[in-house]
Amino acid sequence: MTEPLYAERHPREECGVFGIYSKTVSDIAPLAYYGLYALQHRGQESAGIVVNNNGRFTYRRDVGLVSEVFTKEALRSLGCGNIAVGHVRYATTGADNARNIQPLLINHRDFVLALAHNGNLANSVELRSALEDNGSIFHTSTDSEIIAYSIVMENLRCLSLEAAISVAMESLEGAYSLVISSPEKLIAVRDKHGFRPLCIGVRTDGAVVFASESCALDAVGAKFLRDVEPGEIVTADSSGLHSDRTHCNSAQRRMCVFEYIYFARPDSVIDGSSVSLARQQAGAFLAEEHPVEADVVIGVPDSGLDAAIGFSHASGIPYVLGLTKNKYIGRTFIAPTQAEREAGVSLKLNPVRSAIEGKRIVLIDDSIVRGTTSRRLIELVRSAGAKEIHMRISAPPFIAPCYYGTDIDSPEALIANRHTVDEITKIIGADSLGYLSLEHARLLTGRDTGFCTACFGGGYPTAVPSNGQKTRFEHTC
Repeated sequence: MTEPLYAERHPREECGVFGIYSKTVSDIAPLAYYGLYALQHRGQESAGIVVNNNGRFTYRRDVGLVSEVFTKEALRSLGCGNIAVGHVRYATTGADNARNIQPLLINHRDFVLALAHNGNLANSVELRSALEDNGSIFHTSTDSEIIAYSIVMENLRCLSLEAAISVAMESLEGAYSLVISSPEKLIAVRDKHGFRPLCIGVRTDGAVVFASESCALDAVGAKFLRDVEPGEIVTADSSGLHSDRTHCNSAQRRMCVFEYIYFARPDSVIDGSSVSLARQQAGAFLAEEHPVEADVVIGVPDSGLDAAIGFSHASGIPYVLGLTKNKYIGRTFIAPTQAEREAGVSLKLNPVRSAIEGKRIVLIDDSIVRGTTSRRLIELVRSAGAKEIHMRISAPPFIAPCYYGTDIDSPEALIANRHTVDEITKIIGADSLGYLSLEHARLLTGRDTGFCTACFGGGYPTAVPSNGQKTRFEHTC
């Protein structure tokens, strides 16, 4: 199977979740569509919406971008309702195929559950084995279904769905930001470490919105209320908003630092901190750690732009637009060979010769994964007449797998795991190379808030999974 073009340049996104509860708006599917459209950057493989009309669930799920899956006819087919749950997916556990598309819809006895999940469980193998021993039959290869079944099993013994979720959380290890619809309620859940973001907004008509990022609140006209706290269960129902904080403060905060470096949209605010400002801070730290004599600073679109601005402000070197991006080539474009994937960089990014020719360039990007596309990128800039190219990376080197929702499951594929900085500099063809230090990565928001930096060698917040491969459950489905 070929990889999406440009998959090498970044670790790929995890997923985006969205939910809305309204007592007054019945045509709710378009609002879910707008919310997912704003979260499209978090997953481009598939999309889905479930609409709940007083316990009658209607859904549409398919492979493709939000605009491809939800035509006007598809949105109309979802009908009216007072609750909607949406999901955009990139497969971090389970293959990219139709059976794994979310939201999941679970029918069990007299209750129905729609669930959307962002993150990865660290103990999914053990949990799935225990559930199968108790008779659970899995229809997907995702750990999201493990979460759903864990909640269902506890719901048989508990007096409320919130209580069932709370009990299930005691056995769930790893990253999970959830939006769940029962026939009467919309529930948001964030794991006790707070690996992945989840926030709450309210519209002027009283509708409550849960979303992975605040940019999705803006898209549906909702005012940001607050973030869901790590370990918190928040319920929206006919009587208002309710919070269960049983698991809050039961573990150290471990928000994924790469949310600020790359994953999130720059206009989002996560856990009280601006993503754009965090990236500018990364650039300023780079200028402090790796100063260089140069003529201009250039950012690699999109997530390198803010860091380039920060580097420019801190160093006094002018920032210029040196690379243009073809916005009509999506991340799902497929090229059949590695050579064509590398050559395809020029389809998406093109140098502005007038800004580059004869100049010493500071080139800012957010990461180097395998190094092949970084080499091609430097060749592009050099072909436009750059005199020198000094590459600066607004993240530390990737040296370890991630088990919490980022597509880094093989250390052998990581160039920084096998080569020194000097060796990487020669491999990619730069005149110099500097990475953000791990110490400064922990301070991107102006304070050490307890980021997860495991993929940079910062240590794992949970036990390492017995099997962390993305396709670990494929053989059982």
